[in-house]
Amino acid sequence: MTKKIILKTLYEKKDEYVPLEELVNETGKSQKEVEIEFDTLEDEGYIINHSKLGYRLIKTPNLLLPYEVKKGLKTKFMGKDIHYFKEVDSTNDVAKYLAENGAEEGTVVVAEIQNRGKGRMGKTWISPPGGVWMSIILRPDIPTSKAPQLTLVTGVAVAETLKKELNLDVGIKWPNDILIGNKKVCGILTEVNANINKINYVIVGIGIDMNVDVPLLPPDLQEGATSLKNELDTEINGAILVQKFLLNLEKLYNQFTSGKFPDILNEWRFLSKTIGRKVEVRTRGKTIRGDAIGINKDGILILELDDGSLRKIISGECLHINTS
Repeated sequence: MTKKIILKTLYEKKDEYVPLEELVNETGKSQKEVEIEFDTLEDEGYIINHSKLGYRLIKTPNLLLPYEVKKGLKTKFMGKDIHYFKEVDSTNDVAKYLAENGAEEGTVVVAEIQNRGKGRMGKTWISPPGGVWMSIILRPDIPTSKAPQLTLVTGVAVAETLKKELNLDVGIKWPNDILIGNKKVCGILTEVNANINKINYVIVGIGIDMNVDVPLLPPDLQEGATSLKNELDTEINGAILVQKFLLNLEKLYNQFTSGKFPDILNEWRFLSKTIGRKVEVRTRGKTIRGDAIGINKDGILILELDDGSLRKIISGECLHINTS
């Protein structure tokens, strides 16, 4: 709370020096405690000028620090509680722990680096500095069978945010990849904890290659990956992007839990880069090739095989096949 009060005061008087005595009065803390908070802020990357006149904020770090995200956040519940880490094994694992211990719906876990980020089918998600590595706790009152639809809901939220805020031509590859052109810029991993009759919680993990330097990715990933910075040739403000995304996700999530998934599904179809393509879907133990002719009302991919038969694909890794 002391840090929040200090930052709020510095932002309100951004072009002025704020005397130490004023900050002591504002926080109700001792001079020594306030000075310690300034050391912490500088460790987090804030550049603060200190003179006999007091303290003045020079530059804010482009990090997903809770105060930076919250100060412009317009949601009702998404992101009201944010757990921030410089480095963590997996934000999904931290979110599961918090969910098991009663964390409220909309709680966000975010990290600057993940050492063991999770992708689909047990793959590792490479999470270097510069990305948005984030997990959100949801507690929807829906049948367990409908939980996978949240992957599609989140995909629409990400794609719409990138289109509206950054004017990017994005699309969705079934079920969970956000593409710019043919290159992946975001992945989504949804994990469900439920019994037969009730969902206890859902963890939605989002990984966006925001300011990631693509040449620093492993060589086998560089060809099929891109970043927002790479596409726009400028660094993106992460806190503002996350604010816009959380607001959009909250809107769509409320529609989803109100029974309006068909409307969201129509938007997903509009954004789809998979429908109409020849694809190869790898599920556990088998590979299926066919033409992706659509997704049904439950978000299940429909393939037309070479013999003309139709096959429903509930989950798997989808690859677009170039036919030219």
